[in-house]
Amino acid sequence: MTTQILGPKAAGSVSRVALVRSFRAVRYDEREAGPLALLVAPPYDVIGPEERAAYLAASPFNVVHLTLPDDEQQAAELWHEWLGEGVLVEDGEPACWWLEQDFVGPDGVRRTRGGLVCALRAEPYAEGVILPHELTHAGPKEGRMRLLRALRAHVEPLFFLYDGALSGPGGPPLVEVELEGVASRLWRVEGDPPRALAEAQLVIADGHHRYETALAFHEQDGTEESAWLLAVVVPTDQDGVTIFPTHRLVDEVDVSGAEASDEPPLELLRRGEGPVVYREGRSYELLVNGATTDAAAIEPLISGPVRYTPRADEAVELVDHGEAGAALLLRAPTIEQVRETARRGRTMPQKSTYFYPKLPSGLLFLPLASP
Repeated sequence: MTTQILGPKAAGSVSRVALVRSFRAVRYDEREAGPLALLVAPPYDVIGPEERAAYLAASPFNVVHLTLPDDEQQAAELWHEWLGEGVLVEDGEPACWWLEQDFVGPDGVRRTRGGLVCALRAEPYAEGVILPHELTHAGPKEGRMRLLRALRAHVEPLFFLYDGALSGPGGPPLVEVELEGVASRLWRVEGDPPRALAEAQLVIADGHHRYETALAFHEQDGTEESAWLLAVVVPTDQDGVTIFPTHRLVDEVDVSGAEASDEPPLELLRRGEGPVVYREGRSYELLVNGATTDAAAIEPLISGPVRYTPRADEAVELVDHGEAGAALLLRAPTIEQVRETARRGRTMPQKSTYFYPKLPSGLLFLPLASP
């Protein structure tokens, strides 16, 4: 199902525009910190306990020491230590950056995705400037608030969709690094952000909890500097902007009214049929009944705990091995569905979208005051 959360401005015209600007980035100095490949990591919310331990062990300066610390005050102490020791340095002049990522998606196709890294002013959703597409939960925001309050810096970028065109500079990149099979490159872009962004309406692709944390922090802090966050604005008119589905694993699911099929579930999904339920070695095709997305269609059928995986083959294997009662295999929503849902002031169920690849943490940091 979808949930209404915004006022009338979100569903109509934009009365204000997104405010973006260049910024003085804080970056690792590899002469002091070591190779960048040992310093970067995925976003905090996709790192499990084992992965966290591995990143912490990779380097005493790995960004996970800041994004997933044992204690937020300890992270703040490290932040200031690293700045004092030259592990982190601040650029002398403000700039924007162009981030490009080469990757092979879960579908096996190689793509490239680019976006502009800039400072973005957080605005309440009701202003219709920046729109969400998924619901959030209180727990993650509480932890992010403690960290932001202690650091007074944004140490991970947020991912925004822009319904327009942007392009990066030519020439060799200033920074190159590979993380979990994804190659990321950075170019420094001098001057102010493109004028095209002056009338932009942005949709949050990834980072809803951190965005709402930034809004709440600014409301509490009251300073202009606290209104800004680290953003990657990704134009949607490029082949590299793709959404993949997130499949569900449940103990039980109601398949009354679904159409049973003798075909393998992955074959049905490959042909675009779905959503598909797989249980006890049998496939079932569900009817969406006017729902905007597969995630919304299957939400009423689920009761009890839910696990998620982006891999349909893994979901089927877990059912076959008796580790889950049923798999719900979804088709991915389109960019247009995400944009339209957001503009109507509605949100999709949790884990409706899987934007791949994730943005790396540790390439650029945005301090809320000069170090």
